[in-house]
Amino acid sequence: MEQITVTAKIQISAASDDKGLLDETMSVYTDACNYVSDYVFHTHDLKQFSLNKVLYATLREKFRLKSQMTQSVVKTVIARYRTILENQKEWIKPFFKKAQYDLVWNRDYSLTQNCFSVNTLKGRVKLPYFARGMSKYFDSTIYKFGTAKLVKKQGKYFLHIPVTYDMEESNLCDICNVVGVDRGINFVVATYNSKHKSGFVSGKAIKQKRAHYSKLRKELQMCQTASARRRIKTIGQRENRWMQDINHQVSKALVENNPKHTLFVLEDLSGVRNATERVRTKDRYVSVSWSFYDLEQKLIYKAKQKQSSVIKVDPRYTSQCCPVCGHMERANRNKKMHLFCCKNCGYQSNDDRIGAMNLYRKGINYLEDSQVPDTVTAE
Repeated sequence: MEQITVTAKIQISAASDDKGLLDETMSVYTDACNYVSDYVFHTHDLKQFSLNKVLYATLREKFRLKSQMTQSVVKTVIARYRTILENQKEWIKPFFKKAQYDLVWNRDYSLTQNCFSVNTLKGRVKLPYFARGMSKYFDSTIYKFGTAKLVKKQGKYFLHIPVTYDMEESNLCDICNVVGVDRGINFVVATYNSKHKSGFVSGKAIKQKRAHYSKLRKELQMCQTASARRRIKTIGQRENRWMQDINHQVSKALVENNPKHTLFVLEDLSGVRNATERVRTKDRYVSVSWSFYDLEQKLIYKAKQKQSSVIKVDPRYTSQCCPVCGHMERANRNKKMHLFCCKNCGYQSNDDRIGAMNLYRKGINYLEDSQVPDTVTAE
């Protein structure tokens, strides 16, 4: 069995009095996080026991936090520092800007079919919420709620709850379908599957919208005003949300349009940023900022939910090798025309489709190599 965690996002419905109480609690919680963050930055102490010993009384008295809220503040700061140390490999002081509140299940918050109960500075309050899509998660024999995060966006309150459940692991011997998935800019994805059918998701509209955002950012950067900088930040957040939604739709379609126990084969694009020197300067922004990784991560967890698998393979020559005769030559591919024409056998097709076909073949080879060889009995 394999554990899968998804994030359920629900909107909280709060009256004006409750909004003020939530705002106050979230603001004080954020201030307390910054207080603890400053202490950790100077002491480099990430042990919860010693931090509690030094800071517990101060947090309770200065910020009027409840006991469990105090523990949550310390855990939140420790988790943030550990993430920074893992990614950046150095001590960088995090600053908690947005009002937030981390809630421990059955201590800081509880959730029923009709009510969201949350601990605040002035005791617990019960609030209604929009329960659409949440009913299935209340089966405690299958799903388990984790530490949630209460956030405020555009005057509305949202609860992000990690939900964990067990899923049978996908076994290679159960694989019934292989799909080569070539990611790109001209086409977001080009696919080729075991039924020898191809599929394409055009990236034209995405390129146009991202070009619009890029042009708008340049114009605002020339203004060099505080309002322009705020506008740039807002645009960036809006573009990220929009692009993440596109990736959700594409990955969801890939999983739902294929049966269970499908093997998705992707190119390993971990070094794509290092290849920018070989790309024309004017095209580097598009190549580097394209959200290949985000699409990959969304496809991985959605595939697990359907007992399917995702593997990454060496991307070299996938667009230069002929899938029919195996002839490999750089001249086979015409990048400007997005056309592949084999110099040996004359096979022609779209170059992204060729990439998907070669990825499909690598997936087939992966399955063949993974099979346990028959044991030979000595005579």
